[in-house]
Amino acid sequence: MSEVKAENFKVPHYVKTLIYYVITNIASFYKYLFAYKIIEVAAKTMANSVNISIEAPIENQIQEITYDGQEIYQAPLSMSENLARLAQKIDFSKTDDEYCNIKKEGESSVDVKSEEDKDPGYQSSLWPWDSVRNKLRNALTEVSVLADVLSIAKEKRYMVLDPIQAEQPESRPMVQVYGRKKALSAAGAVLLNGVERLRASETMRMTRNMPDFHIDLLRVRQNWRLKKVSNTIVGDLSYRTAGSKFSQTGVFEVTKAPEDQIAQAMSLNASGPVPSALRVTVPPELQGVAFISVRCQKEQEDVVTATISSSAINCPGTLLGDGADLHWQQKLEAAQNVLFCKELFARLAAEAVQLDASIPHMVVGNQIMATVLPGIQLLIRICHNNRQNTGSNSDNVKSEGTSNSKSDHDHVLEHSLHQLLRTVHHSNTHHPFPHPATGPLGPSKRRSLAGPMAADRHELLEMTKEQSLLEQIIQQAQHFFMRRRSEYVLDTIAKEVKDPLIVSHWNALNSPTQSCVKINIIANGYDAVCRTSLVVVVGEKTLKCICRDGKLRHLSYELQELRDLMYCQVYQHQMTGVQAVGRCMGWQLLASSSHLGSGPVEPLGNASSCLLASPNGDRMIAIRCEPSVGIQVFIAQSPKKDFYVSELVQDKKWENLGGAFKEVKLEKMEGKNFLNKMELLMACLSSPS
Repeated sequence: MSEVKAENFKVPHYVKTLIYYVITNIASFYKYLFAYKIIEVAAKTMANSVNISIEAPIENQIQEITYDGQEIYQAPLSMSENLARLAQKIDFSKTDDEYCNIKKEGESSVDVKSEEDKDPGYQSSLWPWDSVRNKLRNALTEVSVLADVLSIAKEKRYMVLDPIQAEQPESRPMVQVYGRKKALSAAGAVLLNGVERLRASETMRMTRNMPDFHIDLLRVRQNWRLKKVSNTIVGDLSYRTAGSKFSQTGVFEVTKAPEDQIAQAMSLNASGPVPSALRVTVPPELQGVAFISVRCQKEQEDVVTATISSSAINCPGTLLGDGADLHWQQKLEAAQNVLFCKELFARLAAEAVQLDASIPHMVVGNQIMATVLPGIQLLIRICHNNRQNTGSNSDNVKSEGTSNSKSDHDHVLEHSLHQLLRTVHHSNTHHPFPHPATGPLGPSKRRSLAGPMAADRHELLEMTKEQSLLEQIIQQAQHFFMRRRSEYVLDTIAKEVKDPLIVSHWNALNSPTQSCVKINIIANGYDAVCRTSLVVVVGEKTLKCICRDGKLRHLSYELQELRDLMYCQVYQHQMTGVQAVGRCMGWQLLASSSHLGSGPVEPLGNASSCLLASPNGDRMIAIRCEPSVGIQVFIAQSPKKDFYVSELVQDKKWENLGGAFKEVKLEKMEGKNFLNKMELLMACLSSPS
């Protein structure tokens, strides 16, 4: 082992670390030694009382020379850096003979210099690291030997290295036997008890078709979020993962139902479904049934003064049974619905207080009142029955239930409210791509495309605006009310006006705040000759009408404006139809006006008229339509029968002038509608008399 050569041994990494640690310690040692030598020289100098001025030589390299000639030097190396630089010059690959030669040359040079030196005791060595090298070399040899020993003992198994065992304590075999026997008996009793319980539960479940707790728990985990908190299984019904800011907690507890209760329930309802092995406990504030009631009504004096209590609201419809009799799935769904309705109402109430409307919104108890249109209010109420009402308020429950009937409740707006909040939750969890996988999310898709699409300042400001849920539902309520008003006006006019026929086609696919209706005005049997079509776009507070001639008319929410427009379109259709029939019959149009300026001012719409001449020119028909009076028809003929030659008028050419117009009684004429009567009249006047 002593003949192991260090040159044939590969230095491990930990040996290199050891060498670096030794060199670092040597550097600190020489640092202190150098300081000691300086102190010693200073003491000798002070003892001889000789003043010595020492100037440090400029040995640092010049790093930079500025434009004004100033030289910037490199910082001098510290003692540790200088020692590390000198240590890098050590060559461990040289043999001992070379170092011996270097050492002899150093000794000879020392002898020559010692003769010339004033101090005979001072000698300098050419190789100052000789002792360090020898120590490191000896350490390397010992480490190499140790590495060989470990490799032989570990790999080739020539040696066995066992740890030194401690002294054996005094053994008591009988005590150990009794202790082990007691421990085994206790463990066996626990296992046997568990086996008996499992066998009994399995036997009961097989014989009585008992439900399995673990299967039901697995189904709960598949549909709801569960976690175990201090040996208790709890779940969460809230929408916090979707960004909900509602403070109500939706924590419920899942426990195992007692087997005797399950057996009793199965015995009472043998033919029914198998009861669940779970018992779900929800908070009292989430029990029962809840829904949002939305209703539009006219303003009443007692609306503001009415006091509404949340516990005095009776939910219409059949209430669910007791919570213990419900299945856990139905119970959790009902509790989550209550939580959702409460969150929705709380958010609407907060927005109603924060919004700055022309007519302030009011929140009274569990009801929100907002003005939709002048004289029309939107009532949003939360109805929650948690089956905890006492007998003292039973009368109050009955009165509230009668006032809030199913007929007044608008299910469409209720569905819209639920859909708006669910859209907010969905947008919080489903961001448009591309978006970062981690970290804060960036701008929306519209703002990301604002640069490539060259959006201006107005468009950027519009992107930052977001409508609240209350504003959106108010807009939908306004459109809903405008649509109902428009339907009522069109149906009323269609009933009042028998001739012509008014047919309304409402689009089935509309947006929540805009709908469209196409109105066709036709006469029975003459729809191919003349047809008047117009489109009415129903918005939130306004109506936009696109007429046949391409003109665009904007109407307000007043019903009278739409009524005037429809009557004008009806009588313009009659004038257009008469002209079309006249062209087919060969009659000539002499004059036509859709806004007649003569005669009395019409209280409803405008008067229109037209003048037609027969093919021979001896007959004329004048038609005047007034919304308040109806349609009037006048005829005239030429030559004038009552023309008499006098001294003033002797030329007979004036005989061809038309005579006075005489009114035709349309109600006594034959024909199924106005255009049919006019066709018969033109045919009669066109025939030679």
